[in-house]
Amino acid sequence: MKDKIDKVHLLLDGLYPKEIAFLEQRNPFQFLISVILSAQTTDAKVNQVTPTLFAKFPTPLSLSQADVSEIETIIHSTGFYKAKAKNIIECSKIICTTFNGQVPTEMEDLLKLPGVGRKTANCVRSNVYNIPSIVVDTHFSRVINRVFALGTRDPLIVENFVCKHLDSEYWNRFSMTVNLHGREVCHSQKPACEVCALKNLCCEVKS
Repeated sequence: MKDKIDKVHLLLDGLYPKEIAFLEQRNPFQFLISVILSAQTTDAKVNQVTPTLFAKFPTPLSLSQADVSEIETIIHSTGFYKAKAKNIIECSKIICTTFNGQVPTEMEDLLKLPGVGRKTANCVRSNVYNIPSIVVDTHFSRVINRVFALGTRDPLIVENFVCKHLDSEYWNRFSMTVNLHGREVCHSQKPACEVCALKNLCCEVKS
């Protein structure tokens, strides 16, 4: 299995740009908030609202003191805006009071923040702090399931499978290339199998 996942990594690594970014904000705090907002919506939608949000509330302190109704208005188009507004304000408060205004790096600390699950935590650790992490979202899970026939979309199982068979030095890059491949080729409803670089390795295509 390690040989196969290495081949997948090498194929995608050569196929896609060295720099891949889905969210515009690279500042640790702003990136974290952007990832929280990206739940159940597109990155493009998040990138539309965050310039306004961060122009007015650029820091954990400023966002922690924001009026929730104003935040709801700004982020309304991302969906689930009431829960998201509450979460990002509370998240900012905890960052200020517990973590001295800095986004934590440890998984257990990140998971203490409202609106942050394992995927979001891994996304921050990987993209901001360059800590080896596997980011399992719907695109990543779909590709891995099709290529390796895991038979489960459980994010932790998918994450552990990849971590077990791929050297950690490649985790961050693999997370991005597989995700991009899911967006551009391995679509949910109509995957473009005929042009897929992984078609000779894919269990679903072979079946």
